[in-house]
Amino acid sequence: MPRVQWIILSFLVLAQSFLPGCAVNPVTGKSELAFYSLNEQEEVSLGKKAFPEAIQRMQGEYDDQRLKDYVTAVGMRLAKVSHRPNLPYAFKIVNDSSPNAFAMPGGNIAITRGLLVALENEAQLAAVLGHELGHVTARHSVQNLQRGILLNLGLQILSYQSSGTSYSILARQAGQVAGSILDSSYSREQEREADRLGIDYMVKAQYSPKGAVELQEFLAGKNGEGESQWLQGLFRTHPFSRERMRDNQYYIDSNYSWAMNNEAYASGAGDFQRAMEPLRKTREAYGDYDKGREKEQARDLAGAIALYEQAVRKAPEQALLQSALGMAHLKNNSHDEAKKCLARAVHLDADYYESHLGLGYLYLKENNPALAREHLQKSMKLMPTLGSAFFLAESYEKTGEIAKAQVLYGQVAAADPGGNLGRSAAARSRALGGAGRR
Repeated sequence: MPRVQWIILSFLVLAQSFLPGCAVNPVTGKSELAFYSLNEQEEVSLGKKAFPEAIQRMQGEYDDQRLKDYVTAVGMRLAKVSHRPNLPYAFKIVNDSSPNAFAMPGGNIAITRGLLVALENEAQLAAVLGHELGHVTARHSVQNLQRGILLNLGLQILSYQSSGTSYSILARQAGQVAGSILDSSYSREQEREADRLGIDYMVKAQYSPKGAVELQEFLAGKNGEGESQWLQGLFRTHPFSRERMRDNQYYIDSNYSWAMNNEAYASGAGDFQRAMEPLRKTREAYGDYDKGREKEQARDLAGAIALYEQAVRKAPEQALLQSALGMAHLKNNSHDEAKKCLARAVHLDADYYESHLGLGYLYLKENNPALAREHLQKSMKLMPTLGSAFFLAESYEKTGEIAKAQVLYGQVAAADPGGNLGRSAAARSRALGGAGRR
């Protein structure tokens, strides 16, 4: 086929794939306009990549296995009675102080430590998870992708799933999709639909709809007070209004008034309080941690370190507190203290990228590239970043793995062409190429 004809044919095939079509909402059964209809397998694949990125962006998981199991049990109790019971659901607690909850495509749902510690019973937790489950079953985040928002990035990430790329622009795009889903807010109608679905799932799972009423009343109070953490957390992505609260109350009164005071539909207060006891013991320490972060953002490093140290004394087994203290010491050029804290953080929880990144950097500075490589590879696996990619390339260079170093430097340079790391990586790649030719 002549080259011009081949180009025209390729363009027509590509254009056809992006013509508006229809996607079916699994909840309503209705067709919806979509530029590209993500099928369920693609939805699950996209969520599988984006969800871990989102967890890492929000400071990793809260590491308490009994509490994790408890939240998962509540979530699965709801998922089994939902419109899509066969999705590979995952329910996580993220170690973030801002009160929030979010859903990613394919059955991935998370609640923050900050919101969980504010709840009072299991029915309220079910109301939160049920609402997020409604976003999943109605494919709300997928709807945004299908209508063209982030579609290009999403499709490229599906290709990235099997590419084996250690770091590239696609790795950064995976983080962009996770971040954009976290930052995007739902429409009023999507919020209403998720509210109704969450209430339906609660009652089907034999939770008292009082939990949804209590949750809405609690949120109304927080919204009225205008607390910054709530404004930056839940209310930023899940717009709240008195009208929405009244709509939910009317929906419950019209459909589930019989369940409101029915003993068969429980609140689970006792089980919830027992499960939450360890988390509440760390609440004061995380309060110090939050103040320390504010100090650090204001460039008061000494003040931040003092607050992090205070937090660690109150809850020495919390890996995130150790990691924050270690990274602050690293910024303060107190390398011995930084190494001690970061090593402790990794020992307590080996699944947070920043602890490994900091420790890998320190080992590089100590001229121990083999140990540096081990931690930087782990950091990259958890969440690829430009910094971890650059330092991993440097560790490859120092251990004599020149081909790996050159490839990774090249990828960093391509991903950050105008930045300091990108320019440094390009220079190192050229130098290694020249060394190879001599």
